[in-house]
Amino acid sequence: MIVSALLTSVGINTALCVLFFTFYSILRKQPSNYKVYIPRLLAQGASLTTPFNLKKLIPSPDWIAKAWSLSEEDLFSLSGLDALVFMRLITFSLKIFTFAGVIGIFVLLPVNCWGNHLEEVDIVDFAANSLDVFTISNVNSGSNWLWVHFIAVYFVSGFTCLQLHHEYKYIASKRISYFYSSKPQPHQFTILVHSIPSSSSCSISDSVESFFRELYPSTYLSHVVIRRTNKIQTLLSKAKNLYKRIGQLRSDPTRKYKNVDLCGLFGSKDDRIDHYGKKLEDIEQNVRLKQSEASLIGESCSMFKEARAAFVFFKSRYGAASAFHLQPSSNPTQWITEPAPQPHDVYWPFFSESFMRQWISKLVVIVVYILFTILFLIPVLIVQGLTNLEQLEILFPFLTSILSVKFVTQIITGYLPSLILQLSLKMAPPVMWFLSTIQGYISHSDIEMSASKKVLWFTIWNVFFATVFSGSVFYQLYVILDLREITWKLAVSVPAQASFFITYVATTGWTSVSSELFQIIPFICSLIKRPFTRPEEEFEAPSLAYHRDVPRILFFGLLGITYFFLAPLILPFLLVYLCLAYIIYRNQFINVYAPKYETAGRFWPIVHDSMIFSLVLMQMIAAGSFALKKISPASTWMFPLPVLTLLFNYYCRKRFLPIFTAYSGESLIKKDMEDQKDNASMAEFYNKLLTAYKDPALFPIQHASRDDSLASPLLS
Repeated sequence: MIVSALLTSVGINTALCVLFFTFYSILRKQPSNYKVYIPRLLAQGASLTTPFNLKKLIPSPDWIAKAWSLSEEDLFSLSGLDALVFMRLITFSLKIFTFAGVIGIFVLLPVNCWGNHLEEVDIVDFAANSLDVFTISNVNSGSNWLWVHFIAVYFVSGFTCLQLHHEYKYIASKRISYFYSSKPQPHQFTILVHSIPSSSSCSISDSVESFFRELYPSTYLSHVVIRRTNKIQTLLSKAKNLYKRIGQLRSDPTRKYKNVDLCGLFGSKDDRIDHYGKKLEDIEQNVRLKQSEASLIGESCSMFKEARAAFVFFKSRYGAASAFHLQPSSNPTQWITEPAPQPHDVYWPFFSESFMRQWISKLVVIVVYILFTILFLIPVLIVQGLTNLEQLEILFPFLTSILSVKFVTQIITGYLPSLILQLSLKMAPPVMWFLSTIQGYISHSDIEMSASKKVLWFTIWNVFFATVFSGSVFYQLYVILDLREITWKLAVSVPAQASFFITYVATTGWTSVSSELFQIIPFICSLIKRPFTRPEEEFEAPSLAYHRDVPRILFFGLLGITYFFLAPLILPFLLVYLCLAYIIYRNQFINVYAPKYETAGRFWPIVHDSMIFSLVLMQMIAAGSFALKKISPASTWMFPLPVLTLLFNYYCRKRFLPIFTAYSGESLIKKDMEDQKDNASMAEFYNKLLTAYKDPALFPIQHASRDDSLASPLLS
């Protein structure tokens, strides 16, 4: 790829960013778009109606100043520790790549350009230069200037490890402080037990009661058995849809129908409202009946029998932690315990069957994950074809005349490959979320963390390795599993794809974060739904999709660390992306996203592991590159660096990871002793604890009671 193709891609993406920023600064001021651009403020009670002002039609950057002035304490109080950790990921990346950028742009880039192994830089016709002249490939083999790259690798590795230690220590201290400052929370006194052995002589509830009362007589409080309510949830979904239909009909005074057909479906608007109202009445009556059946104790009703799982409550945090950490039964496949999530974080359709069925479900997920990864190689191969014009002309001879046009060539090689890959990657987060839901995780947060790991490694494999090691999936597996050849293969293949990943950062990074601000999909959905939505209709502010955004930032971090010494030209584009992300996500936390759950920073170990992998990968590539460039001493002295990095990682796992896994006994006992000083409030807390984990499907249905026009003796 030549410089002009890169500039074409940068120009297109810069124009898109400016367009998104301009549209956002205008559309966010329109009251009709408040549900898209300030849903969090609306959910907190902000007014929808504002007087018209000409300033609403003029773009303004005032939101940038507000987002910039948001302090860390304000962010923590607004969105919790998870949002703070997410923003720390961005600021951590900014520190790393600012340091690497100074070295890369002002030291390594001139060294690369001074070389003439490939060709000399043409200053007169700068746009016609190949991007390869800015990479390490242009440095002459055996040149002593390669020692500059060697020193740079050591400096950046050391600085990154220092920052990782600082961030791990800081977030761990924040997690402990958060625990000490929090009031008693239901999940701190609760565990989930599943794979409960069934008995013909007593119910699941009786088994749980006798088992835990015998094992923990002084700390056991009570329990609630989980019941199978899938059919009730289906009826509730139907009732919600009917309620929305009736609301849409009432809010549309122009909609009339003259002909009356079967069941009143094509009659007048009033007839349709009456028809849907009767159906809603029947469904709600059926829901109340089934809720009564599901609330019966025992297994007398086969339709809503008890599941082999229960939430077990204890009188102290230490009691709950002891019950979790000690294996309850001599059979490890029965009475399996795990910490309970927050009540609003529970994923109620979770897989609560036997140990064997859970194990099978995880095996199925692994198989599906591998198949999906293999199928995704199709768009990757298409992208590889677009970056190679000679191959494209051989496969499609009729494109020869079109490819002779310079601007078309620049679009195809500089912009289109990254765009196709970006659109294809949109499928990964929802697919990985679905796969995580059937693995048996019991909370939305666990599902999202699992999906984050899947999306991250899926992206690393399919975008990085599949692009670097072109060919069949079997060839890629052979290369990666062949430890003797992997370093040399990486040294040859990774620099060759530098131009593609530079444009990938600009195309995927800049446009993705700008479209996050513009909220393209929510805005389009809002335009479609607007004629059918009542202004007073309730809604919830969305939460940030961590399984989509955390892997994206981590993958860009991998590209930055890997390519900072191979192709330093990637660093300015990466810094622009991180600066945009810093401002835009702070704005989104203020106006758009509300926290759905709180993991107290448990996403950070994923960040740490990803950065360690990126460092080791970069160091392996550096060792191979120096060997390829015939500077053997540098290659030899590079091998201690991965060892030191892994030892550092081992230290961090021993020092900090346990804090993110569970709170210490010292912390738990200290909090329990503080609670004992206020017996009255704890007694009230225990009463609320017994009902905290009630299945939402068993709550009284409320749809019809929200609308006076639908009120009736049955529905009121």
